[in-house]
Amino acid sequence: MDFRSVLPPPPRYPAAGTYNAGLGVNQVIPMIETNNVLTTPSGPEYQFLVGEGLYVLKEDLHLATPPPHPSEAPVVNPNPLATTPQPATAGTKLSLLALDVRPLPPAFYRVASRSGGVQQSIQEHPDEGKSSTTEGRGSSSDAGGAVRNVNSSDLPSHSPSAPAFGEGNALLAPPAIKDANKRRKPKNNMTKSNSSFISRVIVHETLGKKLQERPADGLFAFANINRAFQWIDLASTNKAEYLTKILFTKAHCLCHDVNRLTKSLSHIDVIMGFSTGEIIWWDPISQRYTRLNKNGIINGTPVSEIRWIPGSEHLFMAAHMDGSLVVYDKEKEDAIFAAEEDGAPSQQQPQPPQYSPTNGETNGANGVVNHSSHIQVTKSVHSKNQKTNPVAVWKLSNHRINAFAFSPDNRHLAVVSEDGSLRIIDYLKEQLLDLFYSYYGGLTCVCWSPDGKYVLTGGQDDLISIWCPSESALIARCQGHHSWVTSVAFDPWRCDDKNYRFGSVGEDCRICLWDFSVGMLHRPKAASVRQRASVSSRFTSLQRENTGTSRVRSDSNLSAGEADGDGVFPHAVSSRASTPILPPVLSKTVDADPLCWLEFTQDAIITSCKSGHVRTWNRPSDTSPQVEEEQKAES
Repeated sequence: MDFRSVLPPPPRYPAAGTYNAGLGVNQVIPMIETNNVLTTPSGPEYQFLVGEGLYVLKEDLHLATPPPHPSEAPVVNPNPLATTPQPATAGTKLSLLALDVRPLPPAFYRVASRSGGVQQSIQEHPDEGKSSTTEGRGSSSDAGGAVRNVNSSDLPSHSPSAPAFGEGNALLAPPAIKDANKRRKPKNNMTKSNSSFISRVIVHETLGKKLQERPADGLFAFANINRAFQWIDLASTNKAEYLTKILFTKAHCLCHDVNRLTKSLSHIDVIMGFSTGEIIWWDPISQRYTRLNKNGIINGTPVSEIRWIPGSEHLFMAAHMDGSLVVYDKEKEDAIFAAEEDGAPSQQQPQPPQYSPTNGETNGANGVVNHSSHIQVTKSVHSKNQKTNPVAVWKLSNHRINAFAFSPDNRHLAVVSEDGSLRIIDYLKEQLLDLFYSYYGGLTCVCWSPDGKYVLTGGQDDLISIWCPSESALIARCQGHHSWVTSVAFDPWRCDDKNYRFGSVGEDCRICLWDFSVGMLHRPKAASVRQRASVSSRFTSLQRENTGTSRVRSDSNLSAGEADGDGVFPHAVSSRASTPILPPVLSKTVDADPLCWLEFTQDAIITSCKSGHVRTWNRPSDTSPQVEEEQKAES
């Protein structure tokens, strides 16, 4: 046989020179995708000291960055001053999942409410007490009466005191499931899919064996990097081996979430939001998927944040970059969406003519609609038209929504946008409760304190802001980053009813840790707070424990409409001189690339950066025994 006549296989990806020429750049861009790489760097630069002890880098997992798809046209010299939207991108973010039931962080989750019982807003869901083999359902306490829960990535998914989203609308009632193993799965086989949306699916050849042999207390991680999405077992001895890797054709996965309510050894519900606006519901165990909002039939703008609605097995919420929040049902078909006129009353109150320097929109005489001060309900969750998606649609503003977070009591929603706004919403009633603005620039990330008393936001002003929704007040600003803040999170294992620890990461490649206590919080003067009685009364579950009644402050300058609760006007932006500044207890550069995500677990702090480095920082060695002793003493 003449081997000279055998042609070599065609290249899987375009040659680097061709792609670089299209980009108009000279730097070398790697075109061949590699495997994940796990390293264990050591040295003083890979550790940081805080009051409780020394945090040390345990490992650095570098996720392989896929090259552009051959059909993906490179961007040629974009004008940095252009106002046209650029393709959405996102750094590496993770969704963590534990299938076991773990002890709660000490002390904090056993804080007694004013009624003397355990505070329900931070209890575990009543159906999440037994092992994952029974779909995680059962009692929320053990024989000794100690409340139990999973790690911070699996914090309570539903409050027994909160009604279900859409309760009262029989059209949204999920079908009864007698056998948990008969739960409906996505309809398409991903490994055999011929969809042009999916480029390639790589499943570990011994996936079934790995799942059977893994420790029950290990963490799964789902991670996105550019057009790749990986399922990783953080409990494996070789974390560099992915369980499943999906490569998409042109779309980039920007966000994802895992349903803690339906998790089991035989079923996991994962949702992903993409730069094309499309959404995928995926079960990694069965490797089946369903594609929603196909070709942007409901909303064609990128999905910046996506979350399962607490306590729901089938409903989730997606934030689209046109300023809309859309609720989908994973099991419904999609249909072309047209705004309804007979839905729930939308909060379209008359606004005072004004100009907001943070959102750049005028309101009133020029006829430009400003959505910043109300929710425009274009389809209500109580609509009788629920045969197809969407379930509900709310227009918040004309600017992109960057992030949102559900409160621990599952009654409220905190939403931050590119216009610099923080909105507090009663999403069960589809009502806007309060509206704040950043010092300047957009707000990029948001989270609630585990007890629901405070909200953290980070933004383009390089600051973290601490808000108290029950008092409609800015408590403090936290100054320590040198660039945009990209992620904020509380550390439940270092919080109690009076003291709080939280962390933040940013574009400056830094991680900052912060401590604050109730005693040091700034109490704003009555004259500086534009609080409405009608708004304050809606936050009964968020009031301070030492307060028997709501903190309502009078303001004789409020308009009649505002005093009656007919309008929700933005609070005036507090000057930096009048707001307490909180310094960090730690500020350290921990990566060579901009950071984009962090999470606290019982054993470590996990961070990720835009280039795919996932770093695990072990807590001080004496933390775990101390936690165990406190838990034993309390139980």
